[in-house]
Amino acid sequence: MTETSNYKGIVLAGGAGSRLYPLTKVISKQLLPIYNRPMIYYPLSILINAKIKDILIITTPEDQENFKKLLGDGSQWGVKLNYSVQEKPEGIAQSLIIADKWLKSNPVVLILGDNLFFGPNLFSKIGKAINENVGATIFGYHVDDPERYGVLELDAGNNVLSIVEKPDNPASNWIATGLYIYDSNASGYARNLKKSDRGELEITELNNVYLRNNDLKAMLFDKEFSWLDTGTHETLLEASNFVKDIEEKSDRKVADLLIL
Repeated sequence: MTETSNYKGIVLAGGAGSRLYPLTKVISKQLLPIYNRPMIYYPLSILINAKIKDILIITTPEDQENFKKLLGDGSQWGVKLNYSVQEKPEGIAQSLIIADKWLKSNPVVLILGDNLFFGPNLFSKIGKAINENVGATIFGYHVDDPERYGVLELDAGNNVLSIVEKPDNPASNWIATGLYIYDSNASGYARNLKKSDRGELEITELNNVYLRNNDLKAMLFDKEFSWLDTGTHETLLEASNFVKDIEEKSDRKVADLLIL
């Protein structure tokens, strides 16, 4: 996948972790364990196995040193890790503003630090999406509770018609996961977003900019794939049990970070 060489990666590992309180009172949620590895290993493994060599870890100010102790400079995985701070959690799209100078107009793959993905040929699927990206690519997943997420309205050809953040009446059960591929315009678009009623720069609004420009594609994960947003007590436990079950019943690793 040499074509991904100009892409940089971001893991957003900031935020207050309020849904996991009191676990997160003294430690970042992305440093909490999912079975036998820290949570951040799972999204980081996605970027590393998608052949992205230059990665920015965005953390809270108080947690950054712990992330550095855990992950170092990335040389053990053949990548370069950089670190930046999110002083105040003001939305996922804020990460692209924080990373603007570091990106140096490169395209980017952004992944949330509490997202876990697993499935057949996962890295090849993501790598293919990176190589073919024009504008922006998001990854959809079918859930039972779409009202908690950014909901995708799709046509018969699975083209995105609309994306609505946490709607009362979801148009479908397909939602946007926390994995996004953007061209070099993403940071500039993010700077022009207005904060939502929640006081955040919504990633859904950034995706809608690309949608209005006819530059947004959705790649859907079918039932062979698993996706977990591990930001609640229930999903943190569910994720640990999921990883334990997979690794005990097969020789597959869910976060395949091999030491080089």
